[in-house]
Amino acid sequence: MDADWTWFWVPATIFAAAAQAGRNAIQKSLTAELGTLGATQVRFLFGFPFACLFFLVAWSFTDLSAPSVSWTFVLFTALGALAQIAATALMLAAMKSRDFVVVTVWTKTEPVQVALFGVVVLSDPLGLGTAMSILLATLGVIWMGYKPMSRSAGQPVDIKPVAFGLLAAAAFAVAAVGFRGAILSLPEGNFFFRASWTLVCGLFIQATVLAIWMRVTDPAAWRKCIGAWKISLGGGFLGAAASQGWFIGFALTTAANVRTLGLVEVFFAQMLSRRLFDGSTSRQEKIGMALIILGVAGLLWLQRG
Repeated sequence: MDADWTWFWVPATIFAAAAQAGRNAIQKSLTAELGTLGATQVRFLFGFPFACLFFLVAWSFTDLSAPSVSWTFVLFTALGALAQIAATALMLAAMKSRDFVVVTVWTKTEPVQVALFGVVVLSDPLGLGTAMSILLATLGVIWMGYKPMSRSAGQPVDIKPVAFGLLAAAAFAVAAVGFRGAILSLPEGNFFFRASWTLVCGLFIQATVLAIWMRVTDPAAWRKCIGAWKISLGGGFLGAAASQGWFIGFALTTAANVRTLGLVEVFFAQMLSRRLFDGSTSRQEKIGMALIILGVAGLLWLQRG
């Protein structure tokens, strides 16, 4: 079945990018009220029920009595889950003091790191043409993000948002490779089943770890997180839907391909920034977007057939 559906990674990834941009916008709006950890927990805790629903749907299309679990699967899933917690917290910390689109842009320097980690850890193939496409699209992201930072006279430039964004990108890269490794380690089931089971296990680890941490270190933030359940449900659904799309992509092609095509999230973030956060598109950002389009188009051309 997977061979017949290999092409499906493209629409799944585009859907994931759109859902993730929406989830990031909701999380940003919650950061001031819930804090970084509370807003981070939203995507995991409130996304878990939706992930379970996705899994039950996927399971209904198989004849398996129970999903598989091995130490390899557990280790890869835990690696991806913990790295994603760190990445999300770093991204939201950066968004506290920097424009929504710019932070999204810096986190999207991830594909080059994903490609390298994928080759080393999973032996994923990486041809010259694919590498050049990834580099071109990533250059577009960097070009978009390279803009003067405002500062008061006599005050140093605040580079923390950029540093947090780049560190978040590295952590997201580790998470992508970890989750793809977990999906590939499952011996049975179609791509939808394996992606959904990995998502359920990953979100369970993430929600549990953060819940314990928050209950011990900041009970007030935990209570606020639970109390904001109405708006958090929207963020949880979008987070689970986005992850479902990413994981389906990981099941069908390399993580580098998925995360490079996922750079289209920048366009969705741009639209949300203009609508929600009064952002604007500069000439420099337009040039960066053009480079992203060229890189993504080259990647899809190489992956055709």
